[in-house]
Amino acid sequence: MTTALAVFAHPDDMEFLAAGTLLRLKAVGHQVHCLAVANGCCGSSTLGREETARVRRGEAEESCRLAGFAWHESLVNDFEVLYEPRTMVRLAALVRQVAPGILLTHSPADYMEDHENACRLAVSAAFGRGMPNLRTEPEAAPIDLPLTVYHAQPHGNRDPLGSVVRPTHYVDVGGEVLERKTAMLACHRSQQQWLDESQGMSSYLQAMRALMREVGEWSSRFQHAEGWRRRLSLGFCAPDADPLASALGPHCLRT
Repeated sequence: MTTALAVFAHPDDMEFLAAGTLLRLKAVGHQVHCLAVANGCCGSSTLGREETARVRRGEAEESCRLAGFAWHESLVNDFEVLYEPRTMVRLAALVRQVAPGILLTHSPADYMEDHENACRLAVSAAFGRGMPNLRTEPEAAPIDLPLTVYHAQPHGNRDPLGSVVRPTHYVDVGGEVLERKTAMLACHRSQQQWLDESQGMSSYLQAMRALMREVGEWSSRFQHAEGWRRRLSLGFCAPDADPLASALGPHCLRT
């Protein structure tokens, strides 16, 4: 059985960017594991740090329970998602323990540096999965398995300078999948008010659906889609490896 590991920066990033694809993978027999690198402790204007982290932890666990995904404890506080060794070796331990064949993570260029740093941490942890001299925390044995890395769309489908970013892989997330993805995102109730106040995102769930609709329109096939770009295979997998497209068949369009 193939395993997919989703590594994103904050609780709710997975739901916003990747939940539809992960639901599709689970439906064809993949195990799905999810990690938010940061615990979301700064995501409130009314609660303290500890209470915010506790609330957001519960929301993330609820979302993963709905989907049947394995949830993993966050590694750091908000604004501590930095590209540095201690966090990387902890994430590398998780990669070795989970042994995924597919890794889904953020775009290398995104509007928020936490997203970019989470991406860098995930890629480095994955790259070191088979290196005996890389000591992880906790210690985990190296694994000699191919791993294909896919990068999600940046938030807003634009890079930090406003240029449109188009994916190479479109995954159909319409219909029932979109409803389940929306229900998962709706578990993050604490974020609806916070994102309205902090980022002007007036309707959290509608904003997600609008972005999926834009990607779907680009595909010229699906009404709603999540977009992905496959990372260069060097150090990860065979040059022609594309397990996401192979697993999802007609639900994944490659361009």
